[in-house]
Amino acid sequence: MQVRDAAALVTGASAGIGADVAELLGERGARVLVHGRDADRTAAVADRIGGRPILADLATAAGVDELAAGAGAVDVLVLNAGAGHAGPFLEMQADLIEELLALDLTGAIRLTHALLPGMLARGRGQLCFVSSIAGRTGVAGEAVYAAAKAGLDAFAESLRLELAGSGVGVSVVVPAVVETGFFARRGRPYERRSPRPVPSHQVAAAVVRAIEADRAEVFVPGWTRIAPAVRAVAPAAFRRLSLRYGEDVRSR
Repeated sequence: MQVRDAAALVTGASAGIGADVAELLGERGARVLVHGRDADRTAAVADRIGGRPILADLATAAGVDELAAGAGAVDVLVLNAGAGHAGPFLEMQADLIEELLALDLTGAIRLTHALLPGMLARGRGQLCFVSSIAGRTGVAGEAVYAAAKAGLDAFAESLRLELAGSGVGVSVVVPAVVETGFFARRGRPYERRSPRPVPSHQVAAAVVRAIEADRAEVFVPGWTRIAPAVRAVAPAAFRRLSLRYGEDVRSR
């Protein structure tokens, strides 16, 4: 996928990974639509990279429709918007469960449904989903977030197979732990010994590489692909290690 002169919509681009992706795409000559929910931060990123800010709440159907209508014809769609939560599942309020699933999974599916027909009509385009290692392995204290990301993975993989030969590619980027404000917003700092956090620009670079090369999936850092592989071939051993070295959220 040649991103120069392409119209690229990056969701969740007001900070963190999304902001870095928007900046890299702008440097490569793309016409970037910077999506966010915070007007000031979204405008600041758009001003810095020469993009166009566009506000919408992807946790609602109306917000998805508003974003799709405002974006118009899109050649590259980076589905990065999301939120997390850490803590025992039974302590979550029902409305928080619904909000996380809507933003992390349903919103991405709805936006893809709205913008994909235009890509198919033009015979070109690239979808890139920013997932999480949590969706591949499961993480104690992040059950709903992990479920949403697992659903996003399955959706992207199924869509890639469905769109084969259409001119529209589908990629998934699977970060582990990233140095952003994500952990502060989820309500608990990151306390595990491994994997160590990576800079958000490293994940953004992987996103752009995946788009340009139509790579099916990219893990960041690359060695973390070992975890889901071990889980697949030796699930009992993987679970024992997870119980031993993972965070204990039961007393939190």
